[in-house]
Amino acid sequence: MNLRAFLPSLSQSLRQAGRTMSRDKGDTLLLLLACALVLAPHATQVPPWVALTAGALLLWRAWITFRGNRLPPRWLLLPLAGLAMAGVFISFKTLLGQEAGVATLVVLLAFKLLEMHARRDLLVVLFLGFFLILAGFFHSQGMGAALIALLASIGLLSAQLSFQYTGAAPPLLQRLRLGLKIVVLATPLMLLMFFLFPRIQGPLWGLPGDAQTGRSGLSDTMAPGNIAQLALSGDVAFRVRFLDPAPARSKLYWRALVLDNYDGRNWSQHPAPSGQAAPAAVRPAALRAQGPGLRHQVTLEPHGKRWLFALELPQSPPLMPGLAATVRPSGELLAERAIHERIRYTAISHVDFALQADASRNDLRRWLTLPSGYNPATLSFAATLRNGTDDDVQLANAVLRHFREQSFRYTLEPPPLGRDAMDEFLFSTRAGFCEHYASAFVVLMRAAGVPARVVTGYQGGEINPVDSFMTVRQSDAHAWAEIWLEGRGWLRVDPTAAVAPDRIERNLARTLSQGGVGGLAGAIALPPAARSWLASLRFNWDAVNNGWNQWVLNYSPDKQKSLLQSLGFHAPDWRTLAMLLGSGALILALLAWPMLADRRKIDPRQAIYLRFCQAMARKGLARAAHEGPRAYCQRIMQSTGKLSDDKKMAAERFLACYEAAQYGTLSDLPLAAHVARLKLLLKQCR
Repeated sequence: MNLRAFLPSLSQSLRQAGRTMSRDKGDTLLLLLACALVLAPHATQVPPWVALTAGALLLWRAWITFRGNRLPPRWLLLPLAGLAMAGVFISFKTLLGQEAGVATLVVLLAFKLLEMHARRDLLVVLFLGFFLILAGFFHSQGMGAALIALLASIGLLSAQLSFQYTGAAPPLLQRLRLGLKIVVLATPLMLLMFFLFPRIQGPLWGLPGDAQTGRSGLSDTMAPGNIAQLALSGDVAFRVRFLDPAPARSKLYWRALVLDNYDGRNWSQHPAPSGQAAPAAVRPAALRAQGPGLRHQVTLEPHGKRWLFALELPQSPPLMPGLAATVRPSGELLAERAIHERIRYTAISHVDFALQADASRNDLRRWLTLPSGYNPATLSFAATLRNGTDDDVQLANAVLRHFREQSFRYTLEPPPLGRDAMDEFLFSTRAGFCEHYASAFVVLMRAAGVPARVVTGYQGGEINPVDSFMTVRQSDAHAWAEIWLEGRGWLRVDPTAAVAPDRIERNLARTLSQGGVGGLAGAIALPPAARSWLASLRFNWDAVNNGWNQWVLNYSPDKQKSLLQSLGFHAPDWRTLAMLLGSGALILALLAWPMLADRRKIDPRQAIYLRFCQAMARKGLARAAHEGPRAYCQRIMQSTGKLSDDKKMAAERFLACYEAAQYGTLSDLPLAAHVARLKLLLKQCR
């Protein structure tokens, strides 16, 4: 088929369909399209049956509109709506709260479209639509969500305008342009409110329990396979902007948790004894830093846990308004509460340090415990290694050499392990991810009498050349080990580097693409030019998203205060904000006044004529756009079954009077006389 001939014919067919489609059908379909844009962001957030129900109801309404059928009766809609509400209650065990409330509104909006009989019903649909646009930001506040919300708002405004026209409506493109114009005219007021309205720390809509929804990320326990599951996630964990030169990639370790308790399969943190508080903070003498601190600014995504991230090892907790933090003796950086919103803080860390070099043997006992009755072969192997080495450093090197020289594999799909997991891993399967190697290394060192522990967090990150931010993703999740050496304190040892050094020196994605990790080798290979183009596109899009996060979503009270101080207000408070808001609103009103004052005033005779046309339209005799009063009168008089003879005669007298008053010899009479006469005749027509 010739594409050049097909496109014009398709365009002509669409125009003909638009001309043949009735006014009511076109307006209703525009409203349905706007509602579809409103509901689209909620499709992946509500239960699947809610999304399918809403979609089916929209299609049902569109089918009714196309066919010109009657709307379903209430005796059918009410039981269906009741079943839907019962389904929401069964899914959420309540009809209140953020998630259940949004699901309820999604269902109600879809059902309301099937019950539109009056202008009041239209207004209910529009108001529900605007509220659901706002509710969409409960799930996502990214640029994509903002763009969909903007399109949905323009669609709803255009649909609202379409139903306001009493005569012939403008073309669809003109109505959409008018909806966009309304949004553009509201933009200055929106910007004024955004920058000057008092900011509130944390989300305004937070409800008890709403923030407890699960998020992907590190867990507070480690078992074989749980970090490997994160390796396939491209979600952003946090972003970093280095204020000092960034260290080498091999030193980019971002600590989350230090795990000491091992039950034979899972690693966790041993709870503090009853009545004994956990250590509050690292003692200054316990950290001996080498070299100056490295400053870096972290933008942390919400993850529902207490831990924060900084380069190993932060010298002090960052200062954050409204959120206290502490550095634990084991080097963990913890906030006083779980992180349920995006936060930003500046940390100062040392990548070369000695931690707890003067610890006593009593302080190290918990880093030596192993469960009894597990992994006998591993314990025997550790004893053999201990007897063949002179010190702890040689012992650690012997374990790493064993990983490096034997046929161990680094894979995302290791075989399952049984009760004696370390025995099976070291002497049978010899395939695992970072958590397998870190766990095996720590068990071997403890069995040989060396204090050791597992550390989980992230390793590496990707620098975006567009904005110079480093992005650390969930796929960078990592586990490594630490051993305690006399006079040196805790020393990081990463067994993964002995098996897959590319994982440390480059990143997991590069290792995967080279086939170095089982489970994802053999992916589609792209030519270098295509890879370069896609990488450039990804970097630019990520930089735009990061800018949105930094300057829009992270516009905090501190940023607002800094903005006002940069404008010359040294100690801004709510009075300053109120004064600026009032002044800005007054300036906008003065700028908008000429546009409002320049609006053409409607001739009172024309206003009465429009009311007459509305009355006739309700009788099925709508005036065409090209008809003047005389042609319109002739068509009314020739109509059958629409009006009685008395009403036809009254309409004829009204139109004759209007034509004479507006265009004829009566134009020299006072305007009040024309208006009074037309009102009297209009009353007779009704």
